[in-house]
Amino acid sequence: MSTGGPLIDLRRYADREHLLLASYAMHSSDSAGRAQHEPPHAYRGPYGRDRDRILHSSAFRRLSGKMQVFTGEMGTYHRTRLTHTFEVASVARTLARVLRLNEDLTEALALMHDIGHPPYGHCGEDVLSECMAGVGGFSHNQFALTIVEELEQRYHAFAGLNLSAETLAGQDTRAHKSEAAVGRAPLLEVQIVDAADSIAYDAHDVDDALQMGLLSIDSLSELAIIRRAMDRVRQKAGNLPMGPTRQLLVHELIDLQVSDLLQIAVELLQTAQGMSADHVRDAGIRLHHSDSLATERRELERFLFDAVYRHPRLLPVRESAAHRVSVLFGTLTRNPMRLPLRFRRRAELVPLARVVGEYIAGMTDRFCDEQFASLDHSTGGPLADW
Repeated sequence: MSTGGPLIDLRRYADREHLLLASYAMHSSDSAGRAQHEPPHAYRGPYGRDRDRILHSSAFRRLSGKMQVFTGEMGTYHRTRLTHTFEVASVARTLARVLRLNEDLTEALALMHDIGHPPYGHCGEDVLSECMAGVGGFSHNQFALTIVEELEQRYHAFAGLNLSAETLAGQDTRAHKSEAAVGRAPLLEVQIVDAADSIAYDAHDVDDALQMGLLSIDSLSELAIIRRAMDRVRQKAGNLPMGPTRQLLVHELIDLQVSDLLQIAVELLQTAQGMSADHVRDAGIRLHHSDSLATERRELERFLFDAVYRHPRLLPVRESAAHRVSVLFGTLTRNPMRLPLRFRRRAELVPLARVVGEYIAGMTDRFCDEQFASLDHSTGGPLADW
């Protein structure tokens, strides 16, 4: 192989996408590029490079120490933000492949979608939102953009990961969902990642709650979507012990929702043959579940909110976590010299309350526990950087 030039002719990459992707997919050759110009890579497309940059970022690795809903005080079986992210990426890639969308962009968006989550799951976000009310509140979706554009330090010449415009725009859509719900539609790749997140989230919260004994199959069977999934389990496997039943239920819950979404999507996109990604967006084409399944999903989510997220076993754990975040925020805003140097410098340009919130939001659950403990047991110097 010659080493005197690119390993491949990148025009072949565009040709490959032209052959494999639908016209309405986001083609790499149509990318708006990056804020900081970079020459094309010898053998990776722009969205494959985005995926790899996100995968190798510090923020992505920290997802392994951030719980999804339940904290580490309730056991270790349940999902972390990292395991959830991989599960979302798996569902999203399946959707992208069937619909002939750009899998590299889809995977980049899926891997990025949760990197802005603070410690302690929803509880951490709720407390930070209250603490940061004076500076616009806190949004984990918006913070993900701050991470990849400002806080990650991978290049000497500029801050951030220098991701493609489409990857950043996809995350921005998540940060402004109400605005994105009307008018021009998001890219189809963005839409299927959002759908995959919701599908995986609901199914896996059911799985975790059953495994931890917070729910029973009997109580869940009051819900139409659970009854439908359980019918499919029994048709395939008959009556099984709780463990295998739980696992098969989760599988069928995901498969039900993915199959329904694909059926609707294939019908919708028949009218989009020959249209570009921009034309599909202008036409306002939005993928969705059937009316019946959408109703059943809403019923499931209302049930999970009341029966799981407000479960008596979860409330004291949430209260303890909320106390730690609140005390950390108050202490650091009153005494910013306890911030790590990097964040003290950032506070010269960004409101202090936002900087303190960013510092806490970047922590893992365990790291937050350790910094909270350091408030009383250290010499009063700066806390550790993450």
